Amino acid sequence: MSATELSHDALAGRLAEIERSHAELEAALADPEVLADAQRYRATAKRHAELSEVVRVAREHRQAVGDASAARELVREADPDERDVWRAEAEAHEAQAAALAERLQLLLLPKDPLDDKNVIVEIRAGAGGDEAGLFAGELYRMYTRFAEAAGWRVEELSVSPQGVGGVKEVVFQVTGQGAYSKLKHESGVHRVQRVPVTESGGRIHTSTASVAVMPEAEEVDVHIDAKDLDVDVFRSSGPGGQSVNTTDSAVRMTHLPTGIVVSCQDEKSQLQNREKALRILRARLLQAEQERAAKERADARAAQIGTGDRSEKIRTYNFPQSRVTDHRIGLTVHNIGDVMAGDLNELLEALVAEEQRRRLETLAAAG
Repeated sequence: MSATELSHDALAGRLAEIERSHAELEAALADPEVLADAQRYRATAKRHAELSEVVRVAREHRQAVGDASAARELVREADPDERDVWRAEAEAHEAQAAALAERLQLLLLPKDPLDDKNVIVEIRAGAGGDEAGLFAGELYRMYTRFAEAAGWRVEELSVSPQGVGGVKEVVFQVTGQGAYSKLKHESGVHRVQRVPVTESGGRIHTSTASVAVMPEAEEVDVHIDAKDLDVDVFRSSGPGGQSVNTTDSAVRMTHLPTGIVVSCQDEKSQLQNREKALRILRARLLQAEQERAAKERADARAAQIGTGDRSEKIRTYNFPQSRVTDHRIGLTVHNIGDVMAGDLNELLEALVAEEQRRRLETLAAAG
């Protein structure tokens, strides 16, 4: 057994428990009392759906193991000229069983309760002046295209333009199933290396932008007491406030216990700006609480890919060489045009796979 695998007995025990729960949920879905309670029915149906794939894969795994065993028996009993055929059959079933066992290992990993949440993403221009602002704007478009390709909705919450086509900071929300599970590893410093359009000597410049990905926090996740808020209103300015610059519609919200400050001025209504500021503030407070909790839990630290800190350099985008390198997992891809157009699948899938590998190691060590 490898370090990343559960023991056979532990795996069998967990599967038996899951199959019992699945059968009970299936019976509950036909119960008139459950059917009459919409909220209870939805919760039961959701849990049933979550367990259904585990049960299906477990049954396929048992079938593959049984077929492999039967084929091995036939190898022993068959005539010599037929043994190679049955041996190949056994090996095929064994390979299928091994792949299904690996799939089960991943399905049985404890789920991150935040994975299904929507996200709020903040991108800020770092070192590099106007070029950093342009890069921050490109990262925003990259994530927007990725989200749209996934069928998710993107809502801009706040933006501070910089130069021509660049941004000092942009905050936006991505709404969609599993958004946090896919984007949570994007937090950190993103570095770009290229020749700026304003560079007459053809020299390569390095600029940076920082990204923070936070799970959206509902009021039930983070309670904010009104007395802990200092709210200022002021006159909007710039592209977001040109049509309303005669009213105090912009909002600056300070959370006194933590010192976190959020400003929103893109909407024409002070109420809308206040609502957006609260959404951003709740997300920042939830992220701070998650970081605090992770520092106290050794298993969370062991499974973490990088520090998740905004100051950690995580990825380099080198335009002259058309390559993108993720420094945390040592992965380099040579399709920078596709990546900047929103094709992040190879990078994100590799990061998710690494997270799963580390969590399996942690789970096996604990078991």
